[in-house]
Formats: sequence, C-alpha cells, structure tokens
Amino acid sequence: MELYHVLNRGVEKRDLFMDDSDRLRFVHDLYEFNDTAPAPEFTRYREIVSPDIKSRRVRERIVDIHGWCLMDNHYHILLSEKSEGGMSQFLRKLNVGYAMYFNEKYARSGTLFQGRTKKIRIDSDAHFLHILHYIHLNPLDFLRGAQSWRTLEIKNSKSALRHLDEYRWSSYLDYCGKRNFPSVITTDLFGGVFKNYPRTIGAYLKDIELAPMRSLLLE
Repeated sequence: MELYHVLNRGVEKRDLFMDDSDRLRFVHDLYEFNDTAPAPEFTRYREIVSPDIKSRRVRERIVDIHGWCLMDNHYHILLSEKSEGGMSQFLRKLNVGYAMYFNEKYARSGTLFQGRTKKIRIDSDAHFLHILHYIHLNPLDFLRGAQSWRTLEIKNSKSALRHLDEYRWSSYLDYCGKRNFPSVITTDLFGGVFKNYPRTIGAYLKDIELAPMRSLLLE
C-alpha cells in the first residue's frame, strides 16, 4: 500500500469555503465521490442539511481516506488507493464536482482550484508518524498564539487542544473517539499505531510547548 498526502487550494488563493454549508458539502463529496459508480446528482448545487452522510446504496470505494482537514482556501487529504487509478479518479470527481457546485451556488464561472492536486508520497517511517498530526494541527492557524506550530512554537498546549476539539472540519474528532463524520474515513491504519490518539496528540503539543525550556532545564 502507498500512502499519499494530497492538497489543493483555491485559484489565486481564494477561499473555497464561504460558510459551513460549503464545508459540509465538501465533506459529503468526500463520501459520495469515493465510489466506482458516478454520482452526477452531487455535481449540482443543493443544500446538504444533515451531518449523517451515509447513503443506503451499496458502495465500492476507490480509495481509503485516512485523514483530512478543511481550511478556508485549501484542503488536505491523506489517502491510499483501493483500485488502480483510484486516486486520480477520486480527485478528479471531487475537484470537478465541488467546483461545479460552488460556481453554480455563487454564480461564478471558470477555474476554482489553482491547478492539479499536489500529491506527496509518504515514503519514510518518520514522515508516516508525523503526517496525521500535521494534517490535524492545521486549524491552529486560526488560534491566536498558536500560528507558529509548524516551527514548533506553541505557548499554551491546553488552549490548542481546546481549539482542536471545537473544530469539526477535520478527521481529528473521529480519531479521538467523538463521532463527527465517521463514514468518511478508515482509522485502522493509524489506530494501530496511535492506540490513544487524544493522549498522543496531547503529548505532542506539550512537547512543543516545553521545547524552548529544554536548554534551561538541562543546565
């Protein structure tokens, strides 16, 4: 199995999600387009009102989604193929379908995404152990005092954890055992590595918080 971190952003860095109904629609698309069968009805604009996105139709998934996160102007997805060519097929359906919905809803035309979706293969143990945390920590960009988390600077790990618990537009809550959008993802791959994800991510953030103090503690 090959694991990929895929991401794309709005053209000219424009926002892809104007409100929570857009975010819910994209999450719904993550589920609906992950199927060998076409889903043409989901390329048109219509409101998705229920967070329960399961359908009764028998599905044949083309990818496994191991993690995801939506930001204002871009998305992150961690996935692996279940069938040959499944990743390209899924991303094409996802991007085209969401762009058609968005353009119809907001009476615009033209390209919505900046280009082809970027695909980064996870090719080392270190990258594997880091990538799910990286995707889930992206919402810290919205938390004052935590925006430097990428350079391992966080002033208050408890505040960061509270913020992540309140942000529903990622797979973080499902990994923490809080049902959010469980039908979108499979947690088996990382669940076997991170036995207690809340404790794991809490220790990770606490480690970042204490990093500037280590040199003093060792003196």
